[in-house]
Amino acid sequence: MTSTLLSEAQALQGRTVALRREIHQHPELGLNLPRTQKTVLDALSGLDLDITLSKQTSGILATLHGARPGPAVLLRGDMDALPMPEETGLDFASSQQGCMHACGHDSHTAMLVSAAHLLHDYREHINGSVRFMFQPGEEGPGGAKPMLDEGILDTDGKLQSVYALHVEPELPSGVIACRTGAILAAVDTVFARLVGKGGHGSQPHNAVDPIPIACEVVQAIQTFVTRRFDVFDPVVATVGRIQSGTVSNVIPEFAEMDITLRSLSVEARQRLADGIERLLRQIPAAHGLEVSVEIERGYPPTVNHASGEQAVIRATQAVLGEDRYMQMAAPYMGAEDFSYLLERYPGAFVFLGAAPTDRPAQPCHSSRMMLDEEAFPAGVAMYAALALQELSTGVVS
Repeated sequence: MTSTLLSEAQALQGRTVALRREIHQHPELGLNLPRTQKTVLDALSGLDLDITLSKQTSGILATLHGARPGPAVLLRGDMDALPMPEETGLDFASSQQGCMHACGHDSHTAMLVSAAHLLHDYREHINGSVRFMFQPGEEGPGGAKPMLDEGILDTDGKLQSVYALHVEPELPSGVIACRTGAILAAVDTVFARLVGKGGHGSQPHNAVDPIPIACEVVQAIQTFVTRRFDVFDPVVATVGRIQSGTVSNVIPEFAEMDITLRSLSVEARQRLADGIERLLRQIPAAHGLEVSVEIERGYPPTVNHASGEQAVIRATQAVLGEDRYMQMAAPYMGAEDFSYLLERYPGAFVFLGAAPTDRPAQPCHSSRMMLDEEAFPAGVAMYAALALQELSTGVVS
């Protein structure tokens, strides 16, 4: 059966591509995705699945029961898009202005639906159940935790393991990339407002100018990050927005700063947040400014279990080939709310290479990001293999 999973996934390619393009053309944001939810439910109709709908979100949990009782494996696909324009020129480009599937969630959902169809034919060989989690809100405000908190993921007993696939448009098509330990970072956001005293641009001595002080803070942040943190436990602090003033001859009253923080460990995360807040308060105070600082906690680090990576290696080598697995040397500094599931259950977050073969690759969150759809059967087969190797005997070795 191992050798047939990829060919069976390839036989489903028409279904996978059509569903991906339908979702891509009609993207939705956040936790409320009514059209996407209906599209997924329609695509699952006819399968012998127990469907549970999230009460707080548009999330779906579809459970496939095997022929015999046993443990449960969860496979996750996210469904939401990003609030940004699309500039791909694709025939199935977004029909919603200012909204685009620029992170591949449309493909994750389509591949997971096809995996449900594939695994449905194997249910006589399954000991236990496969739970397909279709999750909204990964790009914010976060849909994994509400679904966890509702308890619907453990409806029929605790999960044995959890897996999520994510396309990577800058990796060779069809390659699987993973690692043990941190694979993605924690994310926190700092909002700061430095309040001085406005005045005439020709008389700075009669004002308290917040702009040079904000610049001083930016420079201090760079020094703090590079001199106070171990390079083997790295952090990132990026001032993504700094805004102040209206015209050249007016000293403004205030300056605003938005800063994204990324970290890979609990200890570094806390030290980074504390240190940035200290700089934001003390440097302006030394110049006579008042400051308000708000830190918004985001997703924790996404940390793969060793057992999860080993399962991914076995499935990749058995289904795709010995040369299709790539062990990542270092984590990416992006963030993911699948981290909440990996805090609670063993498993792994996995990248699927999907770089286009006919044009330069563009990264996720680019308005020109495109995928090689020929990578999708590998993703469908991997979803199926990860479930089957834990829930049946002799399917994947």
